[in-house]
Amino acid sequence: MQVIKNKQLIDNHWTYVADDEPLASGNICVSLARWQSEKNQLITHEGNLGVRIAPTDDVNQLVEDLPKLALIELAVADFADGRSFSQAYMLRNRHAYQGEIRAVGNYLADQAFYFSRVGVNAFESEHLAQAHNTLNDFTVFYQ
Repeated sequence: MQVIKNKQLIDNHWTYVADDEPLASGNICVSLARWQSEKNQLITHEGNLGVRIAPTDDVNQLVEDLPKLALIELAVADFADGRSFSQAYMLRNRHAYQGEIRAVGNYLADQAFYFSRVGVNAFESEHLAQAHNTLNDFTVFYQ
């Protein structure tokens, strides 16, 4: 499966591991709840680590751990829910997170451009080609 990262289509090298699944090898992403409960075990994992943030999660709970994480996934539950935009903005601007922020879940391809404006630099979507095309929709910004 491919994803968009920094406006380029690339192969996805990450595996999301659900809370009830055993840890996989390689680059893995886990829920915030799993990260908090199994952090000591996860830190010794061979491979890069990521955390998936639900819209109801508080990104401030991750501030001290951000240097340990190569990926933050924003799990968009509903395209009309704007909390993921706020989470991305806070991660990039308030907490200066430099790693990959990836939008996953139920968002519209047209929203990819707006996600990129608040700090999201990677996208996983069923409509990948459409999302990729929207990233260059505008070249001039009023704000």
